[in-house]
Amino acid sequence: MIQTLKEVKALAFDADDTLWDCQSYFERVEQEYCELLADYAKPREVSASLFETETANMDELGYGSKAFTLSLIENAVRMSDGRVSGDTVRAILELGRSLLRLPATPLEGVAETLDALRRRGSYRMAVFTKGELLDQENKLHRSGLGRYFDVVSIVSDKTPDSYRRLCRELGVEPRELCMVGNSLKSDIAPALSVGACAVHVPFHTTWKHEEIQPFQHERMRTIERFAQLTDVV
Repeated sequence: MIQTLKEVKALAFDADDTLWDCQSYFERVEQEYCELLADYAKPREVSASLFETETANMDELGYGSKAFTLSLIENAVRMSDGRVSGDTVRAILELGRSLLRLPATPLEGVAETLDALRRRGSYRMAVFTKGELLDQENKLHRSGLGRYFDVVSIVSDKTPDSYRRLCRELGVEPRELCMVGNSLKSDIAPALSVGACAVHVPFHTTWKHEEIQPFQHERMRTIERFAQLTDVV
């Protein structure tokens, strides 16, 4: 165990793109969406406009598949000046619904690593993820990973206050928590800000809203594969 993690009593895990693939499915939907709107704009223009729409809606709609679907429809109406057909809207709705059924298959090494950590009995373990409640609960159920966790916390956004609430729920001080996730912006930075430590597990693709400049921190470690977590904690 590395020196900065010697006090750790609880491990918290991000879900999307840490435990299972999510962003790849959203990118696939966006590609098909751009094809549906090809009569109105080029793919790059559609994607740029969608990003603006999502950003504008985030305070009201939050994160997740349902919020994304509403932004898809709103953006289609805007880009077409209201001329988008009912058939196209129906196709967009089905694209959005497909995200509610993504398989949530655990990424390589995830199940085995969680099992090994659970068998140690040294840590309280939690899923700590943002998004829409029912959608995230269903993905966790489909993943088959729920049995490894003492706490499941689904929040509208990951803020320093939400990390402090998670610590209270786990019965630990912030310095005794280690956050494991793929997003420097949502998983790592706010955890470090409250005094927790963190393990960054980069995913091969990153949602635009999660992009920030890479950084280093004395209480953060980066690993290439999830299975390496047992060598760090």
